[in-house]
Amino acid sequence: MDANLVALAIAAVVTVNVQRKWKRRGTLRFWVHSILRKRKQRGEYHGLVRELRLDGVLFEQYFRMSPDTFDELLGRVGPLITRADSMMRKAIGPAQRLAICLQYLATGDSFRTIAFSYRVSHSTVAGIVQDVASAIWEALVEDTMPVPKKEDWRAIADQFYARWNFPNCLGAIDGKHVLLQAPANSGSLFFNYKSSYSLVLLAVVDANYLFRVVDVGGYGRTSDGGTLRNSAFGESLRDGTLDLPPDAAIPGAEHRGPLPCVFVGDEAFPLTTNLLRPYPGHHIPPERRAFNYRLSRARLVVECAFGILSAHWRMYRRVIATSPKVAEACVLATCVLHNFLRKKMLEGRRCTPTAAPANEAPSAPEGLRDAPRMGSNNASRRAIQLRDTYCAYFSQEGAVPWQPSA
Repeated sequence: MDANLVALAIAAVVTVNVQRKWKRRGTLRFWVHSILRKRKQRGEYHGLVRELRLDGVLFEQYFRMSPDTFDELLGRVGPLITRADSMMRKAIGPAQRLAICLQYLATGDSFRTIAFSYRVSHSTVAGIVQDVASAIWEALVEDTMPVPKKEDWRAIADQFYARWNFPNCLGAIDGKHVLLQAPANSGSLFFNYKSSYSLVLLAVVDANYLFRVVDVGGYGRTSDGGTLRNSAFGESLRDGTLDLPPDAAIPGAEHRGPLPCVFVGDEAFPLTTNLLRPYPGHHIPPERRAFNYRLSRARLVVECAFGILSAHWRMYRRVIATSPKVAEACVLATCVLHNFLRKKMLEGRRCTPTAAPANEAPSAPEGLRDAPRMGSNNASRRAIQLRDTYCAYFSQEGAVPWQPSA
């Protein structure tokens, strides 16, 4: 007997057995619901999305990217998300799978709402979002967020000095809470200081609001300093394996000697020889107040990057009602999509993301909150001397007219 006929016979027997099972339970179920059978006639992808292609502005509002950018992204992730047809049904095409995932990232709508709109099952949407988000990360991370080398770090430092008047700065670091629905059997691991459940997004951002390093998956109960300590980036920073540039003298202040390149963070992070934080307290000398201003001005880029990210991908403005694994995949996907779109904007191509004002930090949305500020480890004497050297520089040779007078 032909193999196809055998497979069809087996499928028919299975279908009959399933129908008998549900009849015994008093409910008749369908292999494919009649509403879902009309996907190609009345589904959102085959109707509205095709009409939106005739209007680039509306398409960009819907998918948060232009039609050309959508097609370019599809060309990159398409081979990773294409599924083969079976004898029972045709697979959902890669373009529609990408559209479903982007719809979730751009709106944060529930899987069930998207399922009704696209006329697919709820479980299908859940599987598509996880698979496509993981594929987006895999397809874009090498081009949009490669591991920085020594030359890359040096270029970042030059950009920070040119744009933000902070020498030897390799990036601004901060953490944000991404709100989650309480995971099952997780206890208090994800329960944060604001009495909600979350995982932590830790990021290093350059002078152009691009994510250079991200770490996702830290428990909500952990502070920024703890997340940094437990991350691969934090371990590399402590071990000295980040391939950072050598110590360099500050232009115009050569007499202060070579100074190490540093990252800038807020009070939640420890003070080390490669990580600067503000001076604590409110009643501090003018020199320290000027240092805190200059450091906060440079650190503002990471706050702005988080603001751009949450304004562009509205899933951050809602509580993510998925498992932590799916939420982590979605966060990573939005980070590389942020870089993907922003690099196009920096290259002069029209994209949606816009930079927040340099002197004003965007307000944190409901689903993306500051990580808590907790006590950090005691700083070494060398780290304290380094901060004092930068403090003296910003009050003398490196002073700018608009900073607080020292």
